Amino acid sequence: MESSLLGLALAAILILRFSTPVNSSCSATKPSPRNVDIRYVEVSCYNTTLYPKLCYHTLAIYASTIKRNPKLLANTALNVSLVNTKSTSRLMKRVHRIPGLEPRVVAAMLDCVEEVGDSVYELRRSMKELGRAGGSNFSMAMNDVETWVSAALTDDDTCLDGFAEEGMDRKVKTIVKKHVQRIARLTSNALALVNRYASTRASLP
Repeated sequence: MESSLLGLALAAILILRFSTPVNSSCSATKPSPRNVDIRYVEVSCYNTTLYPKLCYHTLAIYASTIKRNPKLLANTALNVSLVNTKSTSRLMKRVHRIPGLEPRVVAAMLDCVEEVGDSVYELRRSMKELGRAGGSNFSMAMNDVETWVSAALTDDDTCLDGFAEEGMDRKVKTIVKKHVQRIARLTSNALALVNRYASTRASLP
């Protein structure tokens, strides 16, 4: 009799345990705002840019500032490109002063110094234009932004073209290719995100 009662008691406990609604704190937790922000950057990079891994790794750290805002995403991408381009510009100036370089290498380096310097200026102008884009002048301002960023990308490519021929100093060529190719890719990503923001706003009623 006692064993029968004990069995009924255990059965009742099990029924109560598994029929009681699960507390919401134990259910699947909602993603934190930071995780949602990071996911926004990731999706934007992988759906929009030519170099999504580079895009994500350089912008994800700013996710909490971007906050799923396409204008802030574009502006941050431009700023990342500008900071890296300024650093590369300083490097080009140092490299072209290396003693013993062949005249044609020096000439190519001087071209790079000029081209990358122009790229810095153009990225600064693009950020200024993006900052004032809004209202009735949105389309015109965004056209200017796209023009400036495209010009910066062209300058980076022009620098690289100067080292495309055979027989250039291998060490110098490696340095130039590594750093200028990186800023060209960052600028390409920034341009893609600028275009995305421009098209998103343009499609609004």
